[in-house]
Amino acid sequence: MKAVIFDMDGTLFQTDTILEQSLEEAFAVLRETGEWQGAAPIEAYRDIMGVPLPAVWETLLPGKSEETKREMDAYFLERLIANIEEGKGALYPHVTEVFARLCAEGYRIFIASNGLVRYLAAIVSHYGLDEWVTETFSIEQAAIPDKAELVRMIKEKYGVTEGAVVGDRISDIRAAKANGLLAVGCRFDFAQEQELKEADVVIDSLADLRNVLAQVQVKG
Repeated sequence: MKAVIFDMDGTLFQTDTILEQSLEEAFAVLRETGEWQGAAPIEAYRDIMGVPLPAVWETLLPGKSEETKREMDAYFLERLIANIEEGKGALYPHVTEVFARLCAEGYRIFIASNGLVRYLAAIVSHYGLDEWVTETFSIEQAAIPDKAELVRMIKEKYGVTEGAVVGDRISDIRAAKANGLLAVGCRFDFAQEQELKEADVVIDSLADLRNVLAQVQVKG
C-alpha cells in the first residue's frame, strides 16, 4: 500500500495563526500570579516548534516547579483548542485539494504529529480533514516520544510499503529515512535550512507534492 504521512504543525496547519494569542493567554496566568514578567516567549517557542509539549515547558519555564509546568501545559492546550474551534487558525494553501488528488491516485493519507490527541482532533474536525485522512497518530500513542516510532506504527498497522513523510522539521525527515520512505521537507514558517538539507526533496508549497511523488514513481 502506498501512503503519504503528514506532520501537522507548520506543515498542514498554520500554527502561527493561533500560537501567539494562545501563548500570551497562557503566560497571562503566570503574570497574574507573579511568576512571569514581560511578554510571552514567542520567539523561543518558534525555535523549538515541533517538539512534544512537555519539552516545550522545560525550555520556556526553566526553574519553575513541575506543578507549574503541568498547569501551563494543560491551560495552553485548552487555549489552542478554543482558538481552533473559534475559527482563528488556518490550514496552509492547497491542503484539501492535495488530499483529494492523492486519494484519487490511490494514496492513503495519515497524520503523524508531536501534538496531543485532543489538539489534533480539534484541527481535523474543524477543517473536515477526516474526509481524506485514514487516521491521525499522536505522540501520546507512541511507546517512546519519537516521530520515527509513530511512522513505524502506521507502516505496521496498515501495511505501508511505499510513500513519503512530509514535514518541516528534522524529526519528520529522520522519521521518513528510518522507515524507508521518501523524506519531503517543507520550506514553511518554522523550517530551518540546516535541517532541510537532510531531506530527499524540498518543496515550497504543498501544491508541488503531487509532481514530486509522480517523479519518484517514474524513477521507480
